[in-house]
Amino acid sequence: MRQDQFLTVLSRDEALARFETALAAGPVGVETVPLAESLGRVVADSIAPAIDVPPFDRSTVDGFAVRADDVATASDGAPVALRLTAETIACGTPPRIAVTPGTATTIATGGPIPRGADAVVMVEWTDPGADGTVMVRRAVAQGGNLAFAGTDLARGEVILRRGTTVTSREIGMMAACGIGAVEVFRKPKVAVISTGDELVAPGGTLAPAQIFDANGPIVAAAIAENGGEAIAFGAIPDDEAKLAAALERARAECDMVILSGGTSKGAGDYTARLVARLGHPGIVAHGVALKPGKPLCLAVADGKAVVVLPGFPTSAMFTFHEFVVPSLRRLAGLPPRADASLEATLPVRVPSDLGRTEFVMVALAEGADGETVAHPVFKGSGSISAFAQADGFVQVDALADHLAAGTRASVTLFAPNPKLPDLVIAGSHCVGLEPVVDVLAAAGLSVRTLALGSMGGVQAAKRGECDLAPLHLLHAETGVWNAPFLDASLDLVEGWRRVQGVVFRKGDARFEGKTAQEAVAAALADPDCLMVNRNPGAGTRILLDRLLAGRRPEGWGNQPRSHAAVCTAVAGGRADWGLAIEAAARPLGLGFAPLGDEHYDFAVPKARRDRPAVRAFLEALARPDVRAALERLGFRPA
Repeated sequence: MRQDQFLTVLSRDEALARFETALAAGPVGVETVPLAESLGRVVADSIAPAIDVPPFDRSTVDGFAVRADDVATASDGAPVALRLTAETIACGTPPRIAVTPGTATTIATGGPIPRGADAVVMVEWTDPGADGTVMVRRAVAQGGNLAFAGTDLARGEVILRRGTTVTSREIGMMAACGIGAVEVFRKPKVAVISTGDELVAPGGTLAPAQIFDANGPIVAAAIAENGGEAIAFGAIPDDEAKLAAALERARAECDMVILSGGTSKGAGDYTARLVARLGHPGIVAHGVALKPGKPLCLAVADGKAVVVLPGFPTSAMFTFHEFVVPSLRRLAGLPPRADASLEATLPVRVPSDLGRTEFVMVALAEGADGETVAHPVFKGSGSISAFAQADGFVQVDALADHLAAGTRASVTLFAPNPKLPDLVIAGSHCVGLEPVVDVLAAAGLSVRTLALGSMGGVQAAKRGECDLAPLHLLHAETGVWNAPFLDASLDLVEGWRRVQGVVFRKGDARFEGKTAQEAVAAALADPDCLMVNRNPGAGTRILLDRLLAGRRPEGWGNQPRSHAAVCTAVAGGRADWGLAIEAAARPLGLGFAPLGDEHYDFAVPKARRDRPAVRAFLEALARPDVRAALERLGFRPA
């Protein structure tokens, strides 16, 4: 039988192109597995939680829920006495009694914050007082020792994207969101066949002229490392009938077939002839201009890859990683393999507490001069999502109180081969980013989003530490959105319009039927009306400050970092009103008094405008399907 392609040597690129064109590899299927069985699996569809994490404002320490103003003057020499309310809040205990001026409530770590409280004093800084009081010996700032609802993960925010490999960190994050089952790609089954009379399975006994089969185990391990499930067919002797039967069974039962040995042109070698008969189109390359790896045989049989690797282990593994791994990872729904990095520059100052060795999680990105930078992931000790966002951690010595900006630090990696993201988005976060980023993820581009706030993002963009900085900042003097905050190094790209407004519980007569300005006036006129604020630097905070005109009503010290946390505080009754976007208020059924459109735009460093990932983002932003998705979320594309 004549084999036209038998050892017709092709270039690497031509051989790979022929193979991938004939195979057109894609995920082999999807299945749903219990959360506990998802470790190491590949997420088949993006996952977004149906709740905020945490789902309520909670204490991060054991102590007493207080009003910060009540203990502002507290010291060891002049402790402040507070009357204890008649309840103790433990984990899982809904608060019933509001904290009013001069009172405090005993609270455990993780306990929900009662109405009226805006801070928690650690028990270490208190002493028992007389007649049901507690003596507070240290002041605490508003918002101190509490975690706001949605601080960790916001409802509707994508926590895992299609193609993510699940580790223990992702399992913890999904468990925190109440996700009990995960849709994952089915692992492609890959038959592993070794050929040759000389082969003996490891653990056996060698006869003269025999060798142990090293290729079978090493190929099986490499398959597992790249998302496949290796099905061992063992070593097949040099018997044409036995090999033919093994090949037919392997092709019928598995998604891919890998053989090792039997690729050369020597007399009596029939492996290539058997492979050629398995299905259409058959052998697409037999012989590649590689050293090592020249005898490689690549074939496709009715949509399934059949690869015959060279017999020498070094050649076998070189050609496996070069030619098989890309298609195998696509079959498994995995992205291409990533490269590792161990050294990075810290772009900002990293504070630390003296006397404690601190491990600060960092996310890797490319800086202005092409160096690797490590952005600290500051989310607090209770955060689950920080693990998913980080590539590793840096260590701060116990004798240091900070690492200076510009420090070249050693990064301990969570995974051995982290890949720098193709696109870094740093600034104000919005769920409207999700449909845009989904397009990039589907194209194989990795995206990292860092929620630094509008002003933090602009500063990162000016330093050249990100590709895009989302912002929504209204310039007080000109009334112009965003543009006045940019300098000559940045371009402004319009994104979409979001409706900001006052959120409140439906049926509240103080707000129903009123304009936003009237609602704020009504809230300010009622001393029992509690607001929920936003964090400094946020675009929404700037709007709030303009509305309040210097006033600080009850609740001003509650300053969460997201629209979701504001809406959750109002929906749960811990606050009566706040400022948020309509898209965050709608899922919770809150009342909404629109204040007006705000411009959610992007500052783009001119030096990065022509990067492929930046161009891909801007092109995705203009796609009709993305614009339609934005409109479904309640936004109006610019």
